[in-house]
Order: sequence, then C-alpha cells, then structure tokens
Amino acid sequence: MQTIRVSTGRPYTVHVGTRLLELSGEMIRTACGGVKAVVVTDTNVGPLYAGIVERSLSEAGYDASTYTFPAGEEHKRADTLIGILEYLAATELTRDDVVVALGGGVVGDVAGLAAATYMRGCKLAQMPTSLLAMVDSSVGGKTAIDLEGGKNLAGAFWQPWIVLADIGCLGTLSPEQFADGCGEVIKHGVISDPELFCALEEAPLTYELLLQSLSTVEAIVARNIAIKRNVVEADERESNLRKLLNFGHSMGHAIEACSRYQRGHGSCVAAGMTMIARACARNGICSEDVPTRIESLCGRSGLDTACTFTADELYAAALHDKKRRGGHIDLVVPRAIGDCVIVTTPLEEFRTLIEDALAASEVDR
Repeated sequence: MQTIRVSTGRPYTVHVGTRLLELSGEMIRTACGGVKAVVVTDTNVGPLYAGIVERSLSEAGYDASTYTFPAGEEHKRADTLIGILEYLAATELTRDDVVVALGGGVVGDVAGLAAATYMRGCKLAQMPTSLLAMVDSSVGGKTAIDLEGGKNLAGAFWQPWIVLADIGCLGTLSPEQFADGCGEVIKHGVISDPELFCALEEAPLTYELLLQSLSTVEAIVARNIAIKRNVVEADERESNLRKLLNFGHSMGHAIEACSRYQRGHGSCVAAGMTMIARACARNGICSEDVPTRIESLCGRSGLDTACTFTADELYAAALHDKKRRGGHIDLVVPRAIGDCVIVTTPLEEFRTLIEDALAASEVDR
C-alpha cells in the first residue's frame, strides 16, 4: 500500500493499494471517528462492493447502512442530492458521523456535496472505484451536481477525512471504462510531468496492463495522485494554479454537453486536450508535435479524440462553463509537454480557437 499525505486546510491521507475494501472500517474509524456511517453508492457499484464495506464498518463498531441511487451522469442532479440528505436525516446522522462515498466520480461528487451541506458539514470518506475517480475527482475536495445550465454548476469545496483507493476495484471495470480514466492520467503528464508522459508513451496505461500487473497500475495511480496533491496544496480553492487541472476541460466539457453526457468524461477530455493543442500549434504557441503526441497517446490508451460537433454547438455549450468570467474564459494552453499556462481569453478569441482546432482536425484527416 502507498500513502500520499495531502496538506490542505484539513490534512488527510490517500491510501492506494489492494484489499482496502475489507480494511475500510478500521481505517475510516481511525481517520473519522463517529458512531454512524452511511455508505452512498449507485446501482452499478453497490451490488459489487457495498456489502463488503458496510460489513467492515459494522465490524469496526459503526452503526452502518447504505443508500443507493441510480447510476449515470444524468442522476448527478439536485433530486439525487435531496434524496441522500433526506436519508441522512432519517438515519439521524450527526455532524460527527461519516458519509462514505463508494463509487466513481458521480458518486464522489454527489455524496461529497451531501456531506458538505448536511448539518453544514459532516465527515466524508472517499472510496473511489473507477480509475477516473482515483486519479482525479476523489482528491482535492471538489463536490458538485449538474444543473440544466451546465456541468458542476452547484457545488462546494469539502475535503475528505480519508481516501481509500482499492486498485482491485478496477478489475470489474470494462476496458472502455478503464480507458476513460486514462484521459486524466495523460492530462497530468501534459500539465506538469513530462517524465510521466514519456513513460506512458513507452508503456501506455491499458486494461491489459491492469490484468498483467496490479502493482504497476498502483504505482501509476499513486504518482497521479501526488501530482494532483501538489497542485491542490498550492491552490486549494482554485484561485490560480489549480486551474491547470482544467487542461482540455473547456472544450471537453462542451463536447460532453453536446453529447448529452453519453460520451465518457475521459474521452471528452482527451478530445478537448487534442483540440486546444491543435489550435495552439496552429497559432504558434506550441510545436506541431504536441497535439500529435497527445492524440497518439490517447489513441494507444483506448481514447477517442474525434469531435463531431460544430464550432457553433461547442461555443454555445462552453458559454455555460464555470470557468467563464464575464466576457472571458480561463484557458489552459500547452507550450510543450509538461509546460502549460493559464490564459484569460476573450470569448470571441476562444470561439476562433475552436474553429482553428476543427480546421486543423480536417487537415489531419
């Protein structure tokens, strides 16, 4: 097991390893204390793991129960949040007790927001079960739900008390679900770790690698968590440096919205990274090999980087992005692999970049 200490306003430890589901009760008790624990999960993850975690919590002395909601991004909404809050109230949870978010990014976001708002804040344990959630959303304290106007528009910063990333859970993902998490792994390499990016070019993170070597995947996950830890510690509430983690997300979230959330987040981020890199290369901000290398690694990792939407469709969706500030949007642009900067960009220039990215894509075809 590897441990990564996150020194935010409320410090906590991320544990990465195997058999953490079975050990979760005592580990959560040590970090959180409390009397009651509510496992929040969804209909995909609950049947696989909720029984194991609830039993471990009970054996550790918790009065434990489970709340399950329907799986899918379409359920990352206010009615799901209210359902969780009503259940917490019905079980008479107190602010000294703990919410255990067991699942992928949707579960972590909604359960995290429930913990942040119930009694103005109760304890939270994150137990990510997808690669995407392990390397990204479970660490850093961002919680949110989607609104009709866009993705993650209602939320709060609420750091967990502990994160348990059981690598064994990745074995029940489909190859497509596993690949979806690789988008964020590649992103971390592009924004701050060229050595990681080069290592992935030599040996991409794939489902086949997971089947061959859990320890190798564990090391890659831990390295990605450490990268995110470093950014979050420097800028916990995303006032500046943490915006680097949004590389590929402005265009990626637009693609995600245009697809009505039928396309995976990691695939959308992969497409968004490739598009902004193409636009930057077209405008002389980075060399031509930057988008080429990003697109190639995404493809070898099982990620689709194609975009079938028009500039008008993407721009309209991007106007609802939470990174928009009045007539500007904060864009993360690559100058080289491992070197990205945040540029506050007028919306009309952003639209031109979308057009440049699509034009470059047509030339490549």
